[in-house]
Amino acid sequence: MFPWLSVIVLLPLVASVVIPFLSEKDGGKQIKWFTLVVSLVDFLLMVAAFYLYYDPTNPGMQLVERYVWIPQIGLEWSVGVDGLAMPLLLLTGFITTLAVLASWPVTLRPKFFFFLMLAMLTGMAGVFLVQDMILFFLFWELELIPVYLLLAIWGGYGRLYAATKFILYTALSSLFILAVALALYFQAGTFNMVELSNQVYPFELQILCFIGLFIAYAVKLPVFPFHTWLPDAHGEATAPVHMLLAGILLKMGGYALIRMNVGFFPDATQYFAPVLIGLGIINIIYAALTSFAQGNLKRKIAYSSISHMGFVLIGIGSLTEIGMSGAMLQMVSHGLIGASLFFLVGATYDRTHTLILKRMGGIAQKMPRIFAMFTACSFASLALPGMSGFVAELMIFVGMATSDAYSTEFKTVVVLLAAIGVILTPIYLLSMLREIFYTKINHEFIHEEDLIDAEPREVFVIAALLVPIFGIGLYPKLTTDLYDATTTALVQTNRARLEPNAQQTTPWRLVYSPNYPNKPEQVSQKP
Repeated sequence: MFPWLSVIVLLPLVASVVIPFLSEKDGGKQIKWFTLVVSLVDFLLMVAAFYLYYDPTNPGMQLVERYVWIPQIGLEWSVGVDGLAMPLLLLTGFITTLAVLASWPVTLRPKFFFFLMLAMLTGMAGVFLVQDMILFFLFWELELIPVYLLLAIWGGYGRLYAATKFILYTALSSLFILAVALALYFQAGTFNMVELSNQVYPFELQILCFIGLFIAYAVKLPVFPFHTWLPDAHGEATAPVHMLLAGILLKMGGYALIRMNVGFFPDATQYFAPVLIGLGIINIIYAALTSFAQGNLKRKIAYSSISHMGFVLIGIGSLTEIGMSGAMLQMVSHGLIGASLFFLVGATYDRTHTLILKRMGGIAQKMPRIFAMFTACSFASLALPGMSGFVAELMIFVGMATSDAYSTEFKTVVVLLAAIGVILTPIYLLSMLREIFYTKINHEFIHEEDLIDAEPREVFVIAALLVPIFGIGLYPKLTTDLYDATTTALVQTNRARLEPNAQQTTPWRLVYSPNYPNKPEQVSQKP
């Protein structure tokens, strides 16, 4: 059988070695077209593998490829895809292709820039596809290097500080992945993630490993208080790097949290589920209030991303099938919405030459297409019905409200607090639109001759992102069918694997329902 997944992972990296031999004439036009074709071909390979061989009703790993690499320690080249990986893999290929198209204005050192874009695509695809923990760690580290360089070379005035902070936070935290991988290898004798997920670990080991992996993934998601690198990185990044950060990199943390923390450690997941929910509430409210107070456009959207990721934690912590499904949908939805907003932030900055909201205003009449696109994407971010964000957040609310794992009082408090974030989001997003597009043009900082409306390339990028945003909002089964079999099996299997005394070991006696966990045959099915 054709090695689909290996080719998908390695094609961008192999193709990137051609870039140094291409011409930089006309602003690197040849390099840009080559990179766009490679990323598009890689995305089409993902789509072909999905339509030809992926079975969404199969909850297990598919298209598995395993080759012995270092037999002395059992290290393999092992790749596979299931319901957790496939939607995020397709999102990776889609967003990266559009990010390359968004990179068309780049003229500074185009060979190096587009080389890094392709290397980053390999790193991101590898994170979602590899099934060996050491390989996972290597690909996790691989994608950090291009991001650091893209920030440090092509970022804004504070780029070196932002890039250094990013690499310190993410590289140091990722050492916990290596430590946990070694600990599990000594316990189970394998690095293969499928085999590790079928093992039963002592409760104390589960707790330690869960904490270690959570720190690594909380930085990337990001979760309060490990989030501070993100506003700085977004504040200095260029539009295509914004799109990759918001559209894909944050989702790697959520994916790994579900794949490993939930998949490997059911007792520790139950133990820490209220903590995940609590941190999710803090993310939602704290980041929404902080976003409301920001005067810098990029930082406002960055804190908005942190707020939206809080819903992912609540969905995971709900311990329900519909909550887990909502968490997955929230990651896909925010990947599309976050990429679209940050692309428009870049387009607006190119014309106004400022990110300070108080210096903007009144540009809607001069740039009606950008105004319309910015408004549509902002409505998607505030979870307007008919768009993907509404469905994702609704599923998480329902999953939390109907969970049999918690007491009625706890669920009520969680839903009410999360609803505060839902109320705050339209306030700061609509006020942002007012400050940018309404009132009068501030001629002290903005020159009307620079206010050129969106060009066809920019309209295409936003249109390509809005189509799935509306499509998922109107018919969410387009996405949920990709992963429901896997998330449902994961939740039900974890309930069945819980130790009988796990409930008694938790300190949250006033939080959990005394009847949880139910027997597997009593688990309610998601409608």
